Amino acid sequence: MRWKVTVIVRLKEGLNDPEGRVIGNALRNLGYAVENLRVPKYFEFELESEEPEREVEEMCRRLLANPLVHNYEYSIEPVS
Repeated sequence: MRWKVTVIVRLKEGLNDPEGRVIGNALRNLGYAVENLRVPKYFEFELESEEPEREVEEMCRRLLANPLVHNYEYSIEPVS
């Protein structure tokens, strides 16, 4: 079966996000009252699998996220 997968990977709370800090500073310099901006990674792909949950979880643990510094969440929907 074919699945549409979305994965969002974020740095764990309390870890330094240099990209988020730079973008947040730039937005404040433009006059926006932005605080604590963080930049997650977003992955979207299609997967052919009979066990999509197992495979996506494995992808996250093995490559898409570093469990020491990242949290991740995903959604899996059938492709129509």
